[in-house]
Amino acid sequence: MKKSRVKAEGDWALILGASSGFGAATARELAKNGFNIFGVHLDRKATMKNVEEVVNFIKSTGKEAVFFNINAADDKKRAKVIEEIEGIIKSQEDNPQVRVLLHSLAFGTLKKFTGEERINSTQLMMTLEVMANTLVYWTQDLVERGLMRKGGRIFAMTSSGSQKVMSYYGAVSAAKCALESHIRQLALELAPLGITANAIRAGVTDTPALRKIPGHEKIIELVLRINPSGRLTTPEDVAKAIAVLTHPDLYWMTGNVINVDGGENISGI
Repeated sequence: MKKSRVKAEGDWALILGASSGFGAATARELAKNGFNIFGVHLDRKATMKNVEEVVNFIKSTGKEAVFFNINAADDKKRAKVIEEIEGIIKSQEDNPQVRVLLHSLAFGTLKKFTGEERINSTQLMMTLEVMANTLVYWTQDLVERGLMRKGGRIFAMTSSGSQKVMSYYGAVSAAKCALESHIRQLALELAPLGITANAIRAGVTDTPALRKIPGHEKIIELVLRINPSGRLTTPEDVAKAIAVLTHPDLYWMTGNVINVDGGENISGI
């Protein structure tokens, strides 16, 4: 069956980075809240079981799940996915839209800026492209094709690394700064269309992305000691917040960086 023949009713959420962490949790939560899900992810055979579990959960809620295993930063592959999405949207009779776009891509180079194994220009630019600029490209396609309209919600996952520094995190930190800037610019330009854009600054969360950071064990120990809520943030904490922020009544919230961290950001970390 061609994906363009998917039978569905209602609006969709498009999640970039849908197979694990914040993306997977948000896919589940939004499905429970009535959204069909387009998921973009990059997985090999070893982790495809995670994808299947997310898809099966979405379908168990009665909603549709269409997932694409591609590099979200590849222009040609993005174009093909957008065409598939447009075909599905236009085949529906209830005039739906992609009402939610979540950017949750966590693929960057974790190296120091100086020393023998310093980061190079290719790695620095790749990190910026994947973890920040892709938000702009996917938004451009959705809005220009009329796939996202009034009532649309754009979210991007940022972190305290946009303000604070740690070893090996320099390239990702720069990308998070750029991501927050992109959100502000999109909020400005899309406000006349009735589309909002906000960044979600999650607290430290035990995800596959965190475990790739050298010394992540010390980060976890520190947060457990200082977070006033007494624990780490979970992907489900963030997913529930995003689901609430999709409510139509929150149309006047845009251009923000919203902390979802149990008070971690006010604790001094």
